[in-house]
Amino acid sequence: MKLKSFFANTIEEAIRLARSELGPEAMLVNSKRTDAEAQHLGFYEVVVCGNALDPVAGVPSSFKAQPAGAQPRTQQTPAASFRERLSPSTDQLSRDLSDLKRRMEQLALTLGRCGQGMPSVAFSPELSRVFAHLTDAELDTELAYDIVAALPSPLDAGALRSALNSFVQVDSEVGSRGVASRVVALVGPPGAGKTSVLVKLAVHHGLSARKRVHILAADTYRISAAEELRSYAAILGIGCQVVNTAEGLVPALEENRQKDLILVDTPGLCRTEMDLGDDLARVLATQPGIDTHLVLPASMRAADLTRVAEQYSVFNPRKLLFTRLDETRTFGPILSRSVRMKKPVSFFSWGQRIPEDLEPATPDLMLDLVLGCFTPGLPRFDTAVA
Repeated sequence: MKLKSFFANTIEEAIRLARSELGPEAMLVNSKRTDAEAQHLGFYEVVVCGNALDPVAGVPSSFKAQPAGAQPRTQQTPAASFRERLSPSTDQLSRDLSDLKRRMEQLALTLGRCGQGMPSVAFSPELSRVFAHLTDAELDTELAYDIVAALPSPLDAGALRSALNSFVQVDSEVGSRGVASRVVALVGPPGAGKTSVLVKLAVHHGLSARKRVHILAADTYRISAAEELRSYAAILGIGCQVVNTAEGLVPALEENRQKDLILVDTPGLCRTEMDLGDDLARVLATQPGIDTHLVLPASMRAADLTRVAEQYSVFNPRKLLFTRLDETRTFGPILSRSVRMKKPVSFFSWGQRIPEDLEPATPDLMLDLVLGCFTPGLPRFDTAVA
């Protein structure tokens, strides 16, 4: 069983080409918009698997099917083809390997769903468009399959939004419920924007609500991190205390229990430094009532989000908080990470304005982001998604 791509200007035409060549038993693996360098072949690429493929089909791009009406392409001789592939650029080779891995994973998922009704929707142009829209948003492929499999055919108005909504988890409550003094700790990788978010939270949920706020700066690794927080605290007129050790965090919390909101800033640790945070992770994970948010950049690649989330699992975060939304246009990884970790999203942050560039996560906002109906930093607008 081999993979083969078909290109056309519409998904329906690409599917028609696939079915005419491979027959109705061929299975859809993926459908997506073509990359810029391949758009002369057609605006959409449909990848299918089947048994009736030519032995060399699905390997070099020069053998991929042409869209209807396209001029035949000159086939390279075996020697010329070999010379062309002999010294590919490292970047192109990396992209090809990554694409091959992604397609094989999608094929495995498709085969695993053969008994779950997926073949009946595999060549539905309507559902294929939805699947392409979700994967274009970089939603996890397996999650996209689950969502598409749950959709009715023909699609009802709002069916996709309703299906997506069943996977959304949000919780913008600050601190643990039922506790007089609420404690929020922000953990995450370097450059995620924890300090900026902490100050935004201090304004939104402290000063604006006329609550007594105190900051505990546990980030003693980054140069001038404590001074930066002290400056913010002085401007806002709130207390700020530097905690030099993880053990010192416990008495500092007890000392400020009379405050309404305590915000804890922590160091950003890269992969090779995670052992330096073991003591702090133990304190945050074992102290009752600490609401720990894992702060992640929305602009980070999905694979890197997965890796960082696994590294910071030692902190036992209760919620996910996403920053840098203005630096990306694809928000599927946000929903995917929340679903895979079974943790709600608390807030979205973008830009440097304090406190404007912070918004509580809501189901509608999450769906708007994933479906492409909302651009962070710009006024909201509604876009119908088929």
